[in-house]
Amino acid sequence: MVRMSMEEPVGETGELPEYAERVLDVADGIPPGRVMTYGDVAEWLGDGGPRQVGRVMALYGGSAPWWRVVRADGTLLPGHELRALGHYREEGTPLREAGPAAEGHVPRIDMRRARWDGTHT
Repeated sequence: MVRMSMEEPVGETGELPEYAERVLDVADGIPPGRVMTYGDVAEWLGDGGPRQVGRVMALYGGSAPWWRVVRADGTLLPGHELRALGHYREEGTPLREAGPAAEGHVPRIDMRRARWDGTHT
């Protein structure tokens, strides 16, 4: 599948780099209400690492369910917390409500319950 957007850089041929396609295919396969970490995606692919996956998601992830690829600690993507939170609530993603001392009172993803292993829904 070729994903293109005016906001997303692509190669000279107009197609995404092969690694980016693979990362986005994994993101597309994560079921609603579940998440994988950047490291989980890299491990699933057997290639790259969390930083490479994060870079792909930052550059090309706008057309994928970007909110399902997350930080390992369950914190929401800075600058996109409210958009992500809307998706999580709509999909029923398990969240841990923030206590009153938490900055901004933004919940985190309950990684124990929301994390997807790539095989079972």
